[in-house]
Amino acid sequence: MPKQKIRIKVKGFDHKLVDQAAEQIVEAIERTGAVVSGPVPLPTHIEKFSVIRSPFIDKDSQEQFEIRTHKRLIDIIETTSKTIDSLTGLNLPSGVEIDIKL
Repeated sequence: MPKQKIRIKVKGFDHKLVDQAAEQIVEAIERTGAVVSGPVPLPTHIEKFSVIRSPFIDKDSQEQFEIRTHKRLIDIIETTSKTIDSLTGLNLPSGVEIDIKL
């Protein structure tokens, strides 16, 4: 019977929080004796917005804003029975989204 592979994606706007959350996940998984691959940094998604500063006279003048979404990928290759229990009990920082796929 093949071992179950778990893939975890960590997303957030602040790269320091994303790295901190990924480090906490890796430490918790390694304590259970599972084999971990990662965290692998994925490309940063940059969404840019241009907004007109004034609707009347200064119509040619624009302000530019951007939102950066940082992502990390963690694969758990060899899981144990304690691995999923340790993942559910983690206290991770707010502002970080986690997707777990079995």
